[in-house]
Amino acid sequence: MSIGRPFIDLGREIATAVLLTIEGGWAIATGQSRVSASTNEVGITECLREGMREALSTPDLPWGRGLIVAPGSESTSRPGLLRPDGLTDIPVYVISVFLSTGSHDPHAIIECKRIAGSDARLIREYVNEGIDRFRTAKYGANHRLGFMVGYVISGTADGAVGRVNDYLVKKKRSKEQLHPAALLASDSTWLSEHPRHGQNVAVEIHHSMSIVAPSI
Repeated sequence: MSIGRPFIDLGREIATAVLLTIEGGWAIATGQSRVSASTNEVGITECLREGMREALSTPDLPWGRGLIVAPGSESTSRPGLLRPDGLTDIPVYVISVFLSTGSHDPHAIIECKRIAGSDARLIREYVNEGIDRFRTAKYGANHRLGFMVGYVISGTADGAVGRVNDYLVKKKRSKEQLHPAALLASDSTWLSEHPRHGQNVAVEIHHSMSIVAPSI
């Protein structure tokens, strides 16, 4: 637990709402011609954020007024830092969490990475610059849950997850491997759990693998 901040455990219902909002936003984002395998990470993330906001305004997501999808912002891993030490991709605020805790910091953080099973560099970055930002408490130090979106630019989601797991095994982190999560009917999500230094509560990360259309 991070001293000076309320501990936030969103629970299964809100975690599912966040994942469904990502899924709905991605369906909208992929309809845009500017989203392709050649689009950079920031460009795809901007489209996903816009799509998530649009999805929240539809009847398909009845909790739309309960979530706020915010712009990317600078963040601090712990209270008292004079300078931000992180930059979040998509912060999410949950109205019920704000009302119960009064916390003005994001209540969920979504980290986004391009990924492909055939690209060793992207696999390393997914772990070292994605998963490990939660594991080391650089992101969401007071959060029980973290969220990641993998933009699968080639191959399959299963192939990308398999290579991530291979990399974790290679680094002697077998217990941190991704495994299928049963929260969504689409079978597009995975779950992993990671110990945090100096904390007795591990962080769970929900991974949503999203296929990006090939470049034209």
